[in-house]
Amino acid sequence: MGITLMFMMLATVAPFLFIRLEKKILAVVQSVMLVGMWVYFFEAVFHTAPHAFSTIWIMFYASMIIAEVAWIMFFGRIKKEFDAAKTGTSTY
Repeated sequence: MGITLMFMMLATVAPFLFIRLEKKILAVVQSVMLVGMWVYFFEAVFHTAPHAFSTIWIMFYASMIIAEVAWIMFFGRIKKEFDAAKTGTSTY
């Protein structure tokens, strides 16, 4: 349960990463997916797990996948900026 919560917290930050990366559409998509992710989580914890391949089940897992994409893109951008600062060139 703890690892799931950790990934959910990271997924909750993902829209802000997309905004920082200037990917507004992905930020909106991730924000919508977050609603389903948290609904699925609270329903699974306090009631019973929703059926596989239901709408909120898909939103839960899609949110996790999109969040990991956001973090990979973010760390790639940080590395690119770090390398550019080290060599004295601009990333833009």
